[in-house]
Amino acid sequence: MSPEEDQNSEFQNIIQGVLTKKCLIKIDDFRSQDQLRNKGYGDKEDNNYFLETYEALYLLHLNKLVITNGDVVDFSDLMKQALKYDKEIVTKFLVYRDLRSRGYVVKEGFGFGTDFRVYERGGYEKKRAKYVIFCVNEGINVKVGELSKHVREIETMGKNAIAAVVERRGEVIYYKLTNMKFSENKKQETTLALKERK
Repeated sequence: MSPEEDQNSEFQNIIQGVLTKKCLIKIDDFRSQDQLRNKGYGDKEDNNYFLETYEALYLLHLNKLVITNGDVVDFSDLMKQALKYDKEIVTKFLVYRDLRSRGYVVKEGFGFGTDFRVYERGGYEKKRAKYVIFCVNEGINVKVGELSKHVREIETMGKNAIAAVVERRGEVIYYKLTNMKFSENKKQETTLALKERK
């Protein structure tokens, strides 16, 4: 059984959610909240429980979520709505889906340009996140200086920085990012001694 099939079978009931103005999905049922929390989905905010948009898209993809209000009734509807708030939602969803289907628990990033924190399989709530993911579309230019600064901060936290590059066909390829120091390349002058021929 694949991790995605396993995750799909773990949900005993269809989760019911309400679409909010910020394109988050509010979950009111306490049993559903517990079930989601145990599997690393959503977060409590004040007295409410919300799924991030990419989490909701993934659960719609698995047919494990129903949105009970408004015109959003399926994956396509929520994606159209989400694009009004986040132009990178397709990229985030593709990376999120790929990581979840591999059995990882994926949570919102730390900031500084990262998209996700990723926990080792079986390590969620037992250990801290091991990876920090940057989601990038193939062919997009990235400022190396800014990325290098973020990678240095992530390494200082004891985590691995990973670039998740989404190819044009939707396939995700992962690259480990590390900082390297290059010594200055000084021009070496070489002098040749030529003997005069007599």
